[in-house]
Amino acid sequence: MSGASTSPGMKRELQAWIDAWKISTEDVLFQVSGHPSKFEVVSEPLAAADTELRYTIVASGKVQGEMALRLSDGAAIRLARKFLGEPVPAAPPEGAAPERIGNDDRDALEELLRQIAGLAATAVAEAAGGEVQLQVTRAEGPWAWTPESIAALRTRDEAGNEIAIEIRISPALGAALAPAGGDGAAPAAPQASSGAHAAASNADFPSAGYRRLHDVGLGVKLRFGTRRMSLRDVLALSSGLVVELDNALNSPVDLLLDGRVIARGEVVVIDGKYGLRVTDVVEPSPGVASA
Repeated sequence: MSGASTSPGMKRELQAWIDAWKISTEDVLFQVSGHPSKFEVVSEPLAAADTELRYTIVASGKVQGEMALRLSDGAAIRLARKFLGEPVPAAPPEGAAPERIGNDDRDALEELLRQIAGLAATAVAEAAGGEVQLQVTRAEGPWAWTPESIAALRTRDEAGNEIAIEIRISPALGAALAPAGGDGAAPAAPQASSGAHAAASNADFPSAGYRRLHDVGLGVKLRFGTRRMSLRDVLALSSGLVVELDNALNSPVDLLLDGRVIARGEVVVIDGKYGLRVTDVVEPSPGVASA
Protein backbone atom coordinates (compact mmCIF):
# COMPACT_ATOMS: atom_id res chain seq x y z
CA MET A 1 0.00 0.00 0.00
CA SER A 2 2.49 2.62 1.12
CA GLY A 3 6.06 2.87 2.25
CA ALA A 4 7.45 3.50 5.69
CA SER A 5 7.99 7.01 6.97
CA THR A 6 10.66 8.30 9.26
CA SER A 7 10.43 10.23 12.53
CA PRO A 8 13.48 12.26 13.57
CA GLY A 9 15.09 11.16 16.83
CA MET A 10 13.32 7.80 17.06
CA LYS A 11 15.37 4.63 17.42
CA ARG A 12 15.44 2.57 14.26
CA GLU A 13 13.97 -0.57 15.87
CA LEU A 14 11.06 1.41 17.36
CA GLN A 15 10.50 3.17 14.04
CA ALA A 16 10.28 -0.21 12.31
CA TRP A 17 7.69 -1.40 14.86
CA ILE A 18 5.54 1.72 14.46
CA ASP A 19 5.88 1.56 10.67
CA ALA A 20 4.52 -2.00 10.82
CA TRP A 21 1.44 -0.65 12.63
CA LYS A 22 1.11 2.23 10.16
CA ILE A 23 1.21 -0.01 7.10
CA SER A 24 -1.05 -2.63 8.70
CA THR A 25 -3.61 0.07 9.55
CA GLU A 26 -3.55 1.36 5.97
CA ASP A 27 -3.88 -2.14 4.53
CA VAL A 28 -6.80 -3.22 6.74
CA LEU A 29 -8.71 0.00 6.07
CA PHE A 30 -8.15 -0.43 2.33
CA GLN A 31 -9.36 -4.05 2.48
CA VAL A 32 -12.58 -3.20 4.29
CA SER A 33 -13.42 0.13 2.60
CA GLY A 34 -11.83 -0.13 -0.82
CA HIS A 35 -10.43 3.38 -0.40
CA PRO A 36 -6.75 4.08 0.30
CA SER A 37 -5.85 5.77 3.59
CA LYS A 38 -2.44 7.40 3.87
CA PHE A 39 -1.16 7.83 7.44
CA GLU A 40 1.75 10.02 8.53
CA VAL A 41 3.96 9.13 11.51
CA VAL A 42 4.55 12.11 13.81
CA SER A 43 6.88 11.91 16.83
CA GLU A 44 4.66 13.77 19.26
CA PRO A 45 1.79 12.88 21.59
CA LEU A 46 -1.81 13.77 20.90
CA ALA A 47 -3.41 16.67 22.72
CA ALA A 48 -5.69 15.66 25.58
CA ALA A 49 -9.30 15.13 24.46
CA ASP A 50 -12.51 15.57 26.46
CA THR A 51 -13.52 12.01 25.56
CA GLU A 52 -11.01 9.40 24.48
CA LEU A 53 -10.39 5.66 24.28
CA ARG A 54 -7.33 3.75 25.49
CA TYR A 55 -6.14 0.27 24.52
CA THR A 56 -3.22 -1.87 25.65
CA ILE A 57 -1.47 -4.19 23.20
CA VAL A 58 0.39 -7.03 24.95
CA ALA A 59 3.14 -8.63 22.86
CA SER A 60 4.15 -12.21 23.59
CA GLY A 61 6.19 -14.88 21.87
CA LYS A 62 9.54 -13.86 20.40
CA VAL A 63 8.98 -10.24 21.52
CA GLN A 64 7.43 -9.45 24.91
CA GLY A 65 6.19 -6.16 26.32
CA GLU A 66 3.35 -3.67 26.07
CA MET A 67 2.35 -0.83 23.81
CA ALA A 68 -0.61 1.49 24.17
CA LEU A 69 -3.04 3.19 21.81
CA ARG A 70 -4.96 6.40 22.59
CA LEU A 71 -7.46 8.18 20.36
CA SER A 72 -10.35 10.58 20.71
CA ASP A 73 -13.95 9.42 20.51
CA GLY A 74 -14.30 11.39 17.28
CA ALA A 75 -11.37 9.58 15.64
CA ALA A 76 -12.68 6.26 16.95
CA ILE A 77 -16.13 6.88 15.44
CA ARG A 78 -14.63 7.72 12.03
CA LEU A 79 -12.43 4.61 12.02
CA ALA A 80 -15.37 2.45 13.09
CA ARG A 81 -17.57 3.81 10.29
CA LYS A 82 -14.80 3.19 7.75
CA PHE A 83 -14.57 -0.39 9.01
CA LEU A 84 -18.35 -0.84 8.78
CA GLY A 85 -18.53 0.78 5.35
CA GLU A 86 -20.94 3.43 6.65
CA PRO A 87 -20.91 7.19 5.99
CA VAL A 88 -18.36 9.03 8.10
CA PRO A 89 -20.07 11.69 10.26
CA ALA A 90 -19.07 15.34 10.02
CA ALA A 91 -17.16 16.87 12.89
CA PRO A 92 -19.37 18.74 15.39
CA PRO A 93 -19.35 22.54 15.08
CA GLU A 94 -17.05 24.52 17.34
CA GLY A 95 -18.49 24.89 20.83
CA ALA A 96 -20.78 21.85 20.48
CA ALA A 97 -20.70 18.97 22.95
CA PRO A 98 -17.84 16.47 22.34
CA GLU A 99 -18.64 13.36 20.36
CA ARG A 100 -19.43 10.20 22.33
CA ILE A 101 -18.89 6.78 20.84
CA GLY A 102 -21.73 4.23 20.98
CA ASN A 103 -21.49 0.51 21.66
CA ASP A 104 -21.78 -0.51 17.99
CA ASP A 105 -18.98 1.83 16.92
CA ARG A 106 -16.84 0.72 19.88
CA ASP A 107 -17.27 -2.95 18.95
CA ALA A 108 -16.39 -2.18 15.32
CA LEU A 109 -13.29 -0.23 16.39
CA GLU A 110 -12.07 -3.07 18.60
CA GLU A 111 -12.53 -5.59 15.80
CA LEU A 112 -10.59 -3.24 13.50
CA LEU A 113 -7.75 -3.01 16.05
CA ARG A 114 -7.65 -6.81 16.39
CA GLN A 115 -7.33 -7.20 12.62
CA ILE A 116 -4.58 -4.56 12.50
CA ALA A 117 -2.78 -6.31 15.38
CA GLY A 118 -2.96 -9.64 13.56
CA LEU A 119 -1.46 -8.16 10.41
CA ALA A 120 1.20 -6.27 12.39
CA ALA A 121 2.18 -9.44 14.28
CA THR A 122 2.82 -11.19 10.98
CA ALA A 123 4.80 -8.19 9.70
CA VAL A 124 7.16 -8.03 12.71
CA ALA A 125 7.63 -11.78 13.13
CA GLU A 126 10.26 -12.08 10.40
CA ALA A 127 12.39 -9.29 11.84
CA ALA A 128 11.95 -10.68 15.36
CA GLY A 129 13.12 -14.12 14.28
CA GLY A 130 10.05 -15.98 15.50
CA GLU A 131 6.30 -15.89 16.06
CA VAL A 132 4.83 -12.82 17.77
CA GLN A 133 1.33 -12.61 19.27
CA LEU A 134 -0.42 -9.27 19.90
CA GLN A 135 -3.46 -9.13 22.19
CA VAL A 136 -5.72 -6.06 22.27
CA THR A 137 -7.43 -5.14 25.56
CA ARG A 138 -9.32 -2.02 26.62
CA ALA A 139 -7.51 0.16 29.18
CA GLU A 140 -9.78 1.96 31.62
CA GLY A 141 -7.14 4.40 32.91
CA PRO A 142 -3.61 5.72 32.34
CA TRP A 143 -0.78 3.24 32.08
CA ALA A 144 1.55 2.67 35.04
CA TRP A 145 4.74 2.79 32.97
CA THR A 146 6.48 5.82 31.51
CA PRO A 147 6.70 5.37 27.72
CA GLU A 148 10.03 4.67 26.04
CA SER A 149 8.74 6.43 22.90
CA ILE A 150 5.56 8.18 21.73
CA ALA A 151 4.38 8.67 18.16
CA ALA A 152 1.10 9.35 16.41
CA LEU A 153 -0.46 8.10 13.18
CA ARG A 154 -2.35 10.95 11.48
CA THR A 155 -4.60 11.12 8.43
CA ARG A 156 -7.79 12.87 7.28
CA ASP A 157 -11.05 11.35 6.15
CA GLU A 158 -12.92 12.20 2.97
CA ALA A 159 -14.52 15.23 4.65
CA GLY A 160 -11.17 16.57 5.86
CA ASN A 161 -11.64 15.59 9.51
CA GLU A 162 -8.44 14.52 11.24
CA ILE A 163 -8.05 10.93 12.47
CA ALA A 164 -5.13 10.41 14.84
CA ILE A 165 -3.96 7.41 16.88
CA GLU A 166 -1.29 7.83 19.54
CA ILE A 167 1.16 4.94 20.02
CA ARG A 168 3.17 4.52 23.23
CA ILE A 169 5.98 1.96 23.54
CA SER A 170 6.69 0.62 27.04
CA PRO A 171 10.32 0.42 28.27
CA ALA A 172 10.09 -3.38 28.37
CA LEU A 173 8.95 -3.57 24.74
CA GLY A 174 11.61 -1.03 23.75
CA ALA A 175 14.28 -3.18 25.41
CA ALA A 176 12.91 -6.32 23.72
CA LEU A 177 13.09 -4.63 20.31
CA ALA A 178 16.63 -3.29 20.84
CA PRO A 179 19.26 -5.16 18.80
CA ALA A 180 21.49 -7.51 20.76
CA GLY A 181 24.64 -5.78 21.95
CA GLY A 182 23.17 -2.25 21.66
CA ASP A 183 25.13 0.13 19.43
CA GLY A 184 28.14 -2.16 19.36
CA ALA A 185 28.23 -5.91 19.48
CA ALA A 186 29.49 -7.25 22.79
CA PRO A 187 32.10 -9.99 22.73
CA ALA A 188 30.73 -13.48 22.96
CA ALA A 189 30.94 -15.16 26.34
CA PRO A 190 33.54 -17.97 26.40
CA GLN A 191 32.40 -21.56 26.56
CA ALA A 192 32.30 -22.79 30.15
CA SER A 193 33.70 -26.17 31.11
CA SER A 194 31.56 -26.59 34.24
CA GLY A 195 28.11 -25.56 35.52
CA ALA A 196 29.59 -23.24 38.17
CA HIS A 197 31.76 -21.46 35.60
CA ALA A 198 28.76 -21.08 33.29
CA ALA A 199 26.68 -19.48 36.04
CA ALA A 200 29.44 -16.99 36.85
CA SER A 201 29.93 -16.10 33.16
CA ASN A 202 26.20 -15.51 32.62
CA ALA A 203 26.04 -13.26 35.69
CA ASP A 204 29.00 -11.12 34.65
CA PHE A 205 28.40 -10.86 30.90
CA PRO A 206 25.33 -8.54 30.66
CA SER A 207 26.12 -6.19 33.56
CA ALA A 208 27.51 -3.38 31.39
CA GLY A 209 24.43 -3.41 29.17
CA TYR A 210 22.02 -3.51 32.12
CA ARG A 211 23.68 -0.45 33.65
CA ARG A 212 22.17 1.68 30.88
CA LEU A 213 18.67 0.58 31.95
CA HIS A 214 18.95 1.21 35.71
CA ASP A 215 17.02 4.51 35.56
CA VAL A 216 14.24 3.28 33.25
CA GLY A 217 10.86 3.51 34.97
CA LEU A 218 8.80 0.31 34.80
CA GLY A 219 5.18 -0.10 35.86
CA VAL A 220 4.38 -3.18 37.94
CA LYS A 221 0.98 -4.60 38.90
CA LEU A 222 -0.38 -6.79 41.68
CA ARG A 223 -2.61 -9.72 40.72
CA PHE A 224 -4.77 -11.07 43.52
CA GLY A 225 -6.18 -13.92 41.46
CA THR A 226 -7.65 -15.00 38.14
CA ARG A 227 -10.89 -16.43 36.86
CA ARG A 228 -11.92 -17.80 33.46
CA MET A 229 -15.40 -16.65 32.47
CA SER A 230 -17.64 -17.47 29.55
CA LEU A 231 -18.67 -14.66 27.25
CA ARG A 232 -22.23 -15.06 28.54
CA ASP A 233 -21.10 -14.39 32.12
CA VAL A 234 -18.98 -11.40 31.05
CA LEU A 235 -21.95 -9.82 29.24
CA ALA A 236 -24.09 -10.39 32.33
CA LEU A 237 -21.77 -8.41 34.63
CA SER A 238 -23.52 -5.65 36.55
CA SER A 239 -22.85 -3.35 39.48
CA GLY A 240 -22.85 -5.22 42.79
CA LEU A 241 -22.14 -8.66 41.28
CA VAL A 242 -19.34 -10.58 43.03
CA VAL A 243 -16.80 -12.42 40.84
CA GLU A 244 -15.08 -15.24 42.72
CA LEU A 245 -11.37 -15.69 41.98
CA ASP A 246 -9.54 -19.01 41.78
CA ASN A 247 -6.98 -18.06 44.45
CA ALA A 248 -7.63 -18.85 48.12
CA LEU A 249 -7.67 -16.00 50.65
CA ASN A 250 -4.21 -16.85 52.03
CA SER A 251 -2.61 -17.49 48.64
CA PRO A 252 0.38 -15.31 47.69
CA VAL A 253 -0.33 -12.53 45.22
CA ASP A 254 1.66 -12.07 42.02
CA LEU A 255 3.82 -9.08 41.12
CA LEU A 256 3.78 -8.63 37.33
CA LEU A 257 6.01 -6.67 34.97
CA ASP A 258 4.49 -6.33 31.49
CA GLY A 259 2.30 -9.36 32.16
CA ARG A 260 5.09 -11.64 33.45
CA VAL A 261 5.26 -12.80 37.09
CA ILE A 262 8.54 -11.60 38.64
CA ALA A 263 7.78 -12.09 42.35
CA ARG A 264 5.14 -13.27 44.83
CA GLY A 265 4.32 -12.14 48.33
CA GLU A 266 1.83 -11.08 50.99
CA VAL A 267 -0.39 -8.01 50.84
CA VAL A 268 0.28 -5.42 53.54
CA VAL A 269 -1.17 -1.99 54.31
CA ILE A 270 1.23 0.95 54.67
CA ASP A 271 -0.15 4.38 55.60
CA GLY A 272 -3.54 3.46 54.19
CA LYS A 273 -2.11 2.12 50.91
CA TYR A 274 -1.63 -1.41 49.67
CA GLY A 275 1.87 -2.85 49.61
CA LEU A 276 3.57 -6.17 48.95
CA ARG A 277 5.93 -8.03 51.26
CA VAL A 278 7.98 -10.14 48.82
CA THR A 279 8.33 -13.76 49.86
CA ASP A 280 9.52 -15.29 46.61
CA VAL A 281 11.42 -13.89 43.61
CA VAL A 282 10.58 -15.84 40.47
CA GLU A 283 13.67 -16.81 38.50
CA PRO A 284 13.30 -16.82 34.69
CA SER A 285 13.17 -20.19 33.02
CA PRO A 286 16.36 -21.24 31.16
CA GLY A 287 14.68 -20.62 27.82
CA VAL A 288 13.96 -16.96 28.64
CA ALA A 289 17.54 -15.81 29.22
CA SER A 290 19.53 -14.82 26.15
CA ALA A 291 22.71 -16.68 25.35
